[in-house]
Amino acid sequence: MRITDAQVVVTSPGRNFVTLKVTTDEGLTGLGDATLNGRELAVASYLSDHVAPLLTGLDPHRIEDTWQYLYRGAYWRRGPVTMAAVAAVDVALWDIKAQAAGLPLYQLLGGACRDRIATYGHANGRDIPELLDSVRARLAEGYPAVRVQTGVPGLRAVYGVHTTDGEGAAVAHQQARPLVEDWDTEAYLRHLPAVFEAVRAEFGPELPLLHDAHHRLTPVQAARLGKDLEPYRPFWLEDCTPAENQEALRLVRGHTTTPLAFGEVFNTVHDYRGLITEQLIDYARSAVTHFGGVTPLRKLFDFAAQYQVKAAIHGPEDISPVGMAAALHLDLAVHNFGIQEYSGHTPLTHEVFPHAYTFTDGHLHPGETPGLGVRLDEDLAAAHPYEAAYLPVNRLQDGTLHDW
Repeated sequence: MRITDAQVVVTSPGRNFVTLKVTTDEGLTGLGDATLNGRELAVASYLSDHVAPLLTGLDPHRIEDTWQYLYRGAYWRRGPVTMAAVAAVDVALWDIKAQAAGLPLYQLLGGACRDRIATYGHANGRDIPELLDSVRARLAEGYPAVRVQTGVPGLRAVYGVHTTDGEGAAVAHQQARPLVEDWDTEAYLRHLPAVFEAVRAEFGPELPLLHDAHHRLTPVQAARLGKDLEPYRPFWLEDCTPAENQEALRLVRGHTTTPLAFGEVFNTVHDYRGLITEQLIDYARSAVTHFGGVTPLRKLFDFAAQYQVKAAIHGPEDISPVGMAAALHLDLAVHNFGIQEYSGHTPLTHEVFPHAYTFTDGHLHPGETPGLGVRLDEDLAAAHPYEAAYLPVNRLQDGTLHDW
């Protein structure tokens, strides 16, 4: 079997997705997700101009060798653009291999370690009453765990907090220029313990509660927040400091027993090595799409398992159903699974990417279709072209760009 073609499809059924379609001389087609939120066209160009021409004639079954060829052969290693492109190829080849074997991908990864995949949903509100309503909505949908995010008194807009009509994500992301949000760290640190107190008072001590600090805090601030939240027993505190300063986790870990989740912006195992060996984190958060694919992420999770660090794959709306399916096959197969983020997609996105995976009673399953179990409706994708979109930026009240 040989690769005969590799095409890049950029579509925006509500938000932008970059998909690689790899075709073989035996008629098999594999898909890979290369979406890099806010920088989609950089990866599309990387794939079209530099990677796709190298794939023609290669044996699609040689997944490890092809991964090393693309990672080492570029000389410029690592980085989100490179690793998203490599991930798309890797996942597409796993899709082809599993289809050729007539098995769902997870069977090629060692088979299932569990019957279903536990998830957490996103609950948010501009204030605490609105947040409580959002938590009720997530529980009604069956989620066994909930991430809680709220607005902060005195701030006009806070990242991760959508409007009640559910259109906040689209409003925030479909912008010709980055949306500017204001920020006040001390107001946030004063407010958040009250948020957890209110949620615990309403829903009791058993509900697993998560929170994402979105890299906004200094090490001391993060340590303070972790300690302040300890009475409410959060499932985890996520991305409490900027990921570039990995040594900061030593200070945070030394001052709080709140579990720490980290890594959604990491691209390789080298970013994690010290955090895992020193047991400074409890959950590894990278996405298949941004970490170079199934091949290296499986290796990371096997490494992390030796230090009781669990897998918790990043699963926001900007990971396409292709990337989500790849995550679910890996979730099902790794022993040290923790929890899967799942915020879902728009109905139109599901139409563009019909898939076999299912969400039932707060749990996901990748399905039994050979391969990834995801297809691409190219005609529908073409009807929804790329739209310029950016992630927001934060400025302090004096106009200073916030370092997060």
